[in-house]
Amino acid sequence: MSAINSGQDSQRPDPEDSAAKHRAKQTVVNLILSLIACLGIVVVTVLAVPRDDSNRIKPVDYVAAAAAAEASSKLDLATPALPEGWWANQAKWNETAADGVKVWRVGFVGPDNQYIGVTQGFAVNPTWVALQTVNFEPNTESTAKNTTWTKWKPGQNTDADPHLWTLEKDGNFIAMRSTATEAELDEFAKLLEQEIAK
Repeated sequence: MSAINSGQDSQRPDPEDSAAKHRAKQTVVNLILSLIACLGIVVVTVLAVPRDDSNRIKPVDYVAAAAAAEASSKLDLATPALPEGWWANQAKWNETAADGVKVWRVGFVGPDNQYIGVTQGFAVNPTWVALQTVNFEPNTESTAKNTTWTKWKPGQNTDADPHLWTLEKDGNFIAMRSTATEAELDEFAKLLEQEIAK
């Protein structure tokens, strides 16, 4: 009889072994539930946090900035009327440059995020002018209608804006660095020439 009982005892599952398997399965289940809870918190946080999709660069009143600079310098700064959809994102006047050239810089952004940066220098010297065209070479393939401005293109292995137009007149210099089209540069060239002629 004792031999029969010992055979039945060996076939019964060990209660400690069963509890260990249950704890191992429960640990995996708890881990998966924790991961789901964490992902849920992340998703709720991402969806709940408001995002500002507006343009972080605010328009600059370049006409007012130019008027203030003109009052102190007695020079005429270029402040062209902008085509529809364009706005200024910077306007800086530097009257005390180390090289002695007074410089007005204004940047314009177009409706398709194209950019035209205008630099106007007063009483320029040949060295200063040469520095404005470093890493550029004459663009003989330009299809622009305007023939008054000198057109430049970036030299090889140069990470620069695709267009540079320059104009020298009466010892003063004006340049447009741009990602805009040549047609848009034609329009801005005309607007700037009107400003210079005032």
